[in-house]
Amino acid sequence: MTVAPRAIIFDLDGTLLNTLEDLADSGNAALVALDLPRHSVDAYRLFVGLGVAELVQRMLPEDRRDKDTCARAKTLLMDEYTRRWKDKTRPYPGIPELLAALRGIGVPVCVLSNKPQDYTDLTVGEFFPGYPFARVRGARPGVPHKPHPAGALTMASELCLTPGTIAFVGDSATDMSTARGAGMLPVGVLWGFRDEAELSAHGARRLLKDPSDLLSLFGPPLRGKG
Repeated sequence: MTVAPRAIIFDLDGTLLNTLEDLADSGNAALVALDLPRHSVDAYRLFVGLGVAELVQRMLPEDRRDKDTCARAKTLLMDEYTRRWKDKTRPYPGIPELLAALRGIGVPVCVLSNKPQDYTDLTVGEFFPGYPFARVRGARPGVPHKPHPAGALTMASELCLTPGTIAFVGDSATDMSTARGAGMLPVGVLWGFRDEAELSAHGARRLLKDPSDLLSLFGPPLRGKG
């Protein structure tokens, strides 16, 4: 992308919001209820990102990934998350300011997450109240999870923009693969759940150390507006 993007699609968990501890606490509570060993919070950095079903698979011991145990663990996990989803979750430092700046320069902002749609709506509404996101989409029946590009491409179509004019911003290989598959600019953030090596290996064309760094895509004249 040689010109400023005309829209931004953000991942949610690990990009806009630090949800890791609430997810880990919920997962560990589910494991305790099943009399299974818990994991460190850092272990959940690698467990999350591909949806609830994959999270359950990854947190269960290999010999306990049968259909019945997975179903029970998923129910327990979601019950726990219903109680814990905003206990420790917060926007990353600088994210509210970044969103305000993007609003100030009139850039449409979307969210595309593998978190279930109801929890995507819940967390966005709680932590970014009133922000005029153009689209907020989570995991929904009939729509493939990221890294499948379908969700991102649908957003581009709804915005009446070509994919190549959109920057896709996320913290994981899943997000970079989604961006590449959709023909969007893959932008990796270094404050999230995964590391620089993963982002670079999966095609990140920009790496951000701080949320304000995203504004460099719009050139010096736009920095600081909004």
